[in-house]
Amino acid sequence: MKIEFAPLSVPLQRRLQTASVVQWVFSFLCLAQCCTAVFIALFFTRFWLVSALYAAWWFIDREKPSKGGRRIHIIRNSIVWRYMRDYFPVVLVKTAELDPRQNYVMGFHPHGVLAAGAFLNFCTEASGFSTLFPGITPHLMMLSLWFRIPFFRDYVMSGGLVPSDKQSASYVLQKPEGGNVLAIIVGGAQEALDARPGSCTLLLKNRKGFVRLAIQHGTPLVPIFSFGENDLFEQVRNPKGSWLRQLQHRLQQIMGISLPLFHARGIFQYSFGLIPYRRPICTVVGKPIPVQRKHRPSEEEVDQVHQKYLNELSKLFEEHKAKYDIPEDRHLEFI
Repeated sequence: MKIEFAPLSVPLQRRLQTASVVQWVFSFLCLAQCCTAVFIALFFTRFWLVSALYAAWWFIDREKPSKGGRRIHIIRNSIVWRYMRDYFPVVLVKTAELDPRQNYVMGFHPHGVLAAGAFLNFCTEASGFSTLFPGITPHLMMLSLWFRIPFFRDYVMSGGLVPSDKQSASYVLQKPEGGNVLAIIVGGAQEALDARPGSCTLLLKNRKGFVRLAIQHGTPLVPIFSFGENDLFEQVRNPKGSWLRQLQHRLQQIMGISLPLFHARGIFQYSFGLIPYRRPICTVVGKPIPVQRKHRPSEEEVDQVHQKYLNELSKLFEEHKAKYDIPEDRHLEFI
């Protein structure tokens, strides 16, 4: 006899969606600090052995993040991420096929405040990445700082995140069997300082390291634009040259991470809080740009491929912007 469960009511679904987003925001704003505090505090309790054993494991396992990480499929496929996907909602759009016999470098734009689209599309199966791109394994790069935090490092590795350094990138792209994607949020933490609703400004004009990396490994470049990524949060006004922007840049140089002063809605009210707005995100994956392999490309060769990438990204944006209510007179601005 087949047992059928009654569908969840709409109010309950919305509560679960909100709860999933709350835990995600908490995980990237507070969980790292909590993990550090717990790790240290346990040394001063009768459970000190837990931290001692983890420290030993941490030392033995220290190279794992730079060697592809340790993804856990049960976490990537958790229902929590599907509720989070439906909160906005988030949709992943494929415009071209990817050959599973090749490796790829994907450039993700824009960063947004918390890179919600990048996380859901590449670190979970909520948007169906493996179904859209069969035989392809995504690896999203993240600041190396987060992989130095006890317990938290294992959490981020479970989703397929890897450190944003050359060693980690080369390990993924050198796999001879192919079928690996290295996703890079090119604008990085600095671009987050310009993330606000309606913004089409990308920090990309002088970001060429990912292009050089693709040429050195002979891997095609794939441009990605995530429509709606910048619309999730409001940000305190911080124009270039202002004291706030200068302070944020200074803190970024010291800490390695940017600190945008953002706000959106609350958990139980919609006027103010740190929970993102319910606004759709549509992540469009462009077609691969072939790259000829060269171990030591010249600056001219890098510039040539970089310009081609900018052209393809602009073309991708122009072809799809009308579908997502972007005004006809608005275009990408590279700084």
